[in-house]
Amino acid sequence: MKLKDVTVRNAKPQEKAYKLFDGGGLYLEVMPNGSKYWRLKYRFNNKEKRLALGIYSDISLLEARERRDQARKLLANAVDPSEIKREAKVHAKMKAANDFESIGREWHKSRLFSWTEKYAGKVMVSLERDVFPKLGNRPIADITASELLATLRLIEKRGALETMHRVKQTCGQIFMYAVASSRAERNPATDLRMALPVPKTGHYSYLKQDELPEYLQKLEVYDGALQTKLALKLLLLTFVRTVELRGAEWQEINFDTAEWRIPAERMKMRDPHIVPLSRQAIEILRELQRHTGNRQYLFPNQHKPATFMSENTMLYALYRMGYHSRTTGHGFRAMASTILNENDFAPDVIERQLAHAERNQVRAAYNHAQYLPQRKQMMQWWSDYIDEQQVKNG
Repeated sequence: MKLKDVTVRNAKPQEKAYKLFDGGGLYLEVMPNGSKYWRLKYRFNNKEKRLALGIYSDISLLEARERRDQARKLLANAVDPSEIKREAKVHAKMKAANDFESIGREWHKSRLFSWTEKYAGKVMVSLERDVFPKLGNRPIADITASELLATLRLIEKRGALETMHRVKQTCGQIFMYAVASSRAERNPATDLRMALPVPKTGHYSYLKQDELPEYLQKLEVYDGALQTKLALKLLLLTFVRTVELRGAEWQEINFDTAEWRIPAERMKMRDPHIVPLSRQAIEILRELQRHTGNRQYLFPNQHKPATFMSENTMLYALYRMGYHSRTTGHGFRAMASTILNENDFAPDVIERQLAHAERNQVRAAYNHAQYLPQRKQMMQWWSDYIDEQQVKNG
C-alpha cells in the first residue's frame, strides 16, 4: 500500500527504527530520535543496495517519489544510482576546493619568486579588496564573463579605470592558471575586451586620435634639426620611453630581423626589451644611419658628441610646433595604448610592448620575446595607421 502524506507526517518514533514502505523500493525509515529518512532499496549486479534520497520534511513524499523514479531510470540503463551520487559528491567537493580565492592565492604564491615584495603586496590587496568579496567563494570553472564584468563595474563606478583594467588582467592570469592546471576550461576575461572603457594612461598630456593628422603635418614641415625630427618620428612609431630612444645605440638595431633589442640595463624594469621595427621605422633608421651611423648613439648630443641627445631636445621641439601642455614625448605611449586598445588589440600584447610588466631578471631572460609574432603584426598595423592619418591631412 502506498504511503499518504498524513501517514508520513504523523509517524512517531519507537524504541527501535522502523520502515514505512511506499512501493518500487522506496521507504521511509523512522529513527528512535524522531528523524525520518527516505531510502531506496534496489538490486544492482545481483547485489542488494541502499540509496539515501534525503530527509523528511526537507524532501516531501512527492519529491522522494520523483527521486526514486529518476534512480530507477538509471537502473533501467544499467547505471548504478549510488555511483552517480558518489561521483556528484566528488565533483561538488572538487568544485568547492577550486573556488576562485583558493586558486587566486595559489597563483599569487606561484608568482612570488618573480615579483618584488611591494608589487606582490599590491596585487594581493587589490584581489582582497575588489575581487574575493564578490567571486572568492565561487567555483572558478563556473564563473561567467557577466559575473566578472559585474565585479569590474563596481571598480569602474568609483572612477578607478586603470585599477579596473589591472584587476581584469590579474583575473585573466588567474583563469589562465586554472585552465593550465585543468581546473577550468576557459578564461572569461577574454570576452570583456570591448566591454570596458579604456582609461587614460598615466598623467601625461597626449594627443587624441582626431588631433593626430594635424600633428603629423606639423612634424613633416618642422624646420629644426633633422636628427630631432627623425627622433620624434621614430618615437611615434615605436612608443618607447624617451630615455630608451635617446640612449639607443646602433649595435642594438638589427636590420636583418627588423628588431631593436634594448638591453636590460637601459630599461625601467631592468628587463631586456624587443621593439619590432615596421617598414616605416626601418626607412627612418636608414635615413638616420646616413648621418649618425658612424657614431655609438643613434641620436648623439650635438654639443657633447660622446653622449646622447638631452632630455629636453624633443620636448622643446614639441613646444616650437605649438604643443606646449598638449603632449609630451611620453604622451605618445598613452596615445598608442589608447588607440590600440580601441582597435581590439589584446591588452596583454599592448602591455608587453609598452614594457609595463614587472618581472625579475631571471624571468626576463625567457619573457622578453613574449607575444613577439603578435607584437610584430601590431607594430606594423600601428605604422600603417599613422600613414593613414597623415594622408587624411594631405
